[in-house]
Amino acid sequence: MKKTGLPFVVLCYILHSTFYIFSSFAQNSPYTLTSNAQKAYNEAFKLKVTAARQYLANDKIKNAFGIYVENYTDMVTLLVSDNKTLFEQLSPNEDKRLSWLDDQPSSSPYQRFVQAEIRLQWAFIKLKFGKEMSASWDIIKAYRLLAENARLYPDFVPTYKSLGLLHVLIGSAPQSYQWVAKLLGLKGNIPQGLREVQRVIQQDKVFSLEAQLIQTLLHAYILTYAEKQNTELLQLVHSQPDNLLLHFFGTTVSMKDGRGEQALGLLKQRPKGSAYFAFPFLDYLEGEILLQKGHYAAARTQLNEFLGQYKGQNFLKDTYLKLFLSHWLAGEDVEANVFLRKISKVGATYVESDKAALKFAENYTKGLISAQQKILMKARLSFDGGYLEEAAATLKNVNEASFDNGRDRAEYRYRLGRIFQRQEHTEAAIPNYERAMVLSQMQGLYFGATSALQLGYIYQAKGQKSKAIQYFQQALNYPKHEYKNSVDNKARAALTLLGVE
Repeated sequence: MKKTGLPFVVLCYILHSTFYIFSSFAQNSPYTLTSNAQKAYNEAFKLKVTAARQYLANDKIKNAFGIYVENYTDMVTLLVSDNKTLFEQLSPNEDKRLSWLDDQPSSSPYQRFVQAEIRLQWAFIKLKFGKEMSASWDIIKAYRLLAENARLYPDFVPTYKSLGLLHVLIGSAPQSYQWVAKLLGLKGNIPQGLREVQRVIQQDKVFSLEAQLIQTLLHAYILTYAEKQNTELLQLVHSQPDNLLLHFFGTTVSMKDGRGEQALGLLKQRPKGSAYFAFPFLDYLEGEILLQKGHYAAARTQLNEFLGQYKGQNFLKDTYLKLFLSHWLAGEDVEANVFLRKISKVGATYVESDKAALKFAENYTKGLISAQQKILMKARLSFDGGYLEEAAATLKNVNEASFDNGRDRAEYRYRLGRIFQRQEHTEAAIPNYERAMVLSQMQGLYFGATSALQLGYIYQAKGQKSKAIQYFQQALNYPKHEYKNSVDNKARAALTLLGVE
């Protein structure tokens, strides 16, 4: 199923930093970039962690960039493995590295820059492992370091890569959180943040590639994603065919935008071999695409491959839901129920897909998921993969009256609206979204919030600003639901760009 919001693993990866070559520094400077550190970073960025650590071991000069690469390899290891025991073992490294940096000259912008990057990396690692409070303080401190760098050294362009990113993320936070951000001195501004990232693209050759990636990901997960961004993404991936991390980015963004075939192609093209860090999550992604295509047996093969190698705690509930669906949608209810019973017993509920899987299992157990839901689920999966003809064909012979309960009727209208919208039949999509909102209101269903969000986008594209604002505000007003964080972030970002504070 499609993920919404900015997944922790993706957000964390986009906060990494390539190295800036400082020829003006003497070789004994704590901010010198050594040849081994450069090579180590290049390997780590491709997910060749073993080679990266070997280069670091060969480097006898302790400096900020060596410290940074060590931290980066820890980040890659923890994010990809999702190993909680390893997280506990490596966590003390953050304070050790920050302490060393504190002892270095503060007259250089590189000190604050590297400190901020290390804090950001650990912040998103901690979020993945459920350490929200500690992660929040790291983000606050990183923001302050970057803001101070921008004030003291306004011409130091690398600062604006992550500072621009944070300005966009803070600016897209729901209104209910804005007062907290202001109290803590965090200033969000989406247009400013985008300009800052663009400045890095234009002015810094070393950071230009990464800034382009950040810009693309912000459009995919926070703003709007169009053909321009998709073309840029494919260019980035194809520019480095041996880069496994870029293939991961390309796959997840393609899936987020309903481009299943493109995502599957990128997965098939990804580099493989023992030189790369094991990345079982890619099997999970391939299983998800195959499920969307209705290739149930093949999907199960990939999902079971993921479970056999993965040692983490996230996406387990969702994986068992997908295994359930691979049987349930094929009419194999008895086999399906074996996997449904496992959903509540495994993994965590940090990511939205796991929360949604648990809620589905609870509702199914309570008898709230009817057999008619199979039609809607097939339409949803086909749509999520970008298989619009198949999605439309699934709903062709049913109407609202075909469904017995209000939830299914609301979802039917929402799914129909999404298909029409993606097919660019917006006038047909509008009444279906409006009906979905009415049917969702009494039960607090997420279809109402997501319908309001899409109506906002439709009227924004039509140039009807007041109606767009009305619907984006309605999306924010829906009470807690499975996708509230991501819907609220998108609605808040859209309102900000429309000039609504």
